[in-house]
Amino acid sequence: MDMSRTTLENDTLPELSMTVNGKQVAAEVDPTLLLVNFLRDHLRLTGTHVGCDTSQCGSCVVHLDDKAIKSCATLAVACQGAQVKTIEGLEADGSLHPMQEAFSKHHALQCGYCTPGMIMSAIDIVRRKGSNLDEAMIRHELEGNICRCTGYFNIIKAVSAGAAAMKA
Repeated sequence: MDMSRTTLENDTLPELSMTVNGKQVAAEVDPTLLLVNFLRDHLRLTGTHVGCDTSQCGSCVVHLDDKAIKSCATLAVACQGAQVKTIEGLEADGSLHPMQEAFSKHHALQCGYCTPGMIMSAIDIVRRKGSNLDEAMIRHELEGNICRCTGYFNIIKAVSAGAAAMKA
């Protein structure tokens, strides 16, 4: 069911306006619509995944006003006037973000389902903690992101390399 088109008893839906990946968007949305569903179903930005739908796995991580959040636990209307960045918004001028390049170079994925959330979380870690990250800190900071395929070894290497590249 497309919740962005659901009508309420008084036929008035809240108007939502935000900037997503640098572009202004506006829509009438059901007040119970989650941000992840707004991004995927209304804007067709399907890089943000829904893994658990309970804020446990991290596959839905996006940046809201430059901070990592789990979009499966955030109402779209709570993002009124905000800046949202998804994995699709990282690419600048056709070039991958340094963290995306690091994940590719270090083979930090298998099925790839968790990768967008991992990358968005990793970028936030660097923003908050700086680029001098040790393995223990990276593991601790990624606790809210679950990968069911890997042993995290290459993910840790990729985050470390991506952090160094972001500093450069």
